[in-house]
Amino acid sequence: MEIHTVTEGATEFTCNAYLLAGSPPALVDAGTMPGVEDVVAEHVEDLEAVYLTHQHGDHVGELDAVLDRFDADLYAYGDHPRRTGGLADGETVEIAGESYEVVYTPGHAEDHVSFVGETRVFSGDVVVYNDGAFDDGSFGRTDYTGQSRERLIESLDTLLDRLPETVSELYAGHGDVYRADPDGDSDSVRDVVARALSRAERREPKYPEE
Repeated sequence: MEIHTVTEGATEFTCNAYLLAGSPPALVDAGTMPGVEDVVAEHVEDLEAVYLTHQHGDHVGELDAVLDRFDADLYAYGDHPRRTGGLADGETVEIAGESYEVVYTPGHAEDHVSFVGETRVFSGDVVVYNDGAFDDGSFGRTDYTGQSRERLIESLDTLLDRLPETVSELYAGHGDVYRADPDGDSDSVRDVVARALSRAERREPKYPEE
């Protein structure tokens, strides 16, 4: 299946919004890039659904534009006025024709979930590969009101427990997509998550200004 980062090249702060061009097509997060719905339309004629990892502004800024353009369903863990379906921890959902387990991963956001499949994980902001703080395994910031480093540490531990050994691709809310070398000559996705967990457990400020 082709997966497109439809917010690539944005000039404003945005998350990575991922278009899964499967059957039927779906979007993970919407981002804040004006015209993102046009980029989606360059790849697919229709969009069945949008799945949110969480509802921070950089993930939902252009959500209405996407929903209006495609009349797509919206699935989210937290309440949203346009939500057509909820997400529950441990539930299996079909995204673009593939099965993913919903893993509740709060700490960065109270409504945060990750989507864990057999070969890839959409981790939102709970864990990223590189983000300017760390280059090979980082974690979502927890210094704003309503966030919790302790809860995020628990979420990373939970994600590790429920991550299949077969997962080889990490699609995070920020930074680069990480793909492990199929020959085993690079870190596994589990290695990346474990490194992020170890760094979060230091309980040191992620950024100097925290």
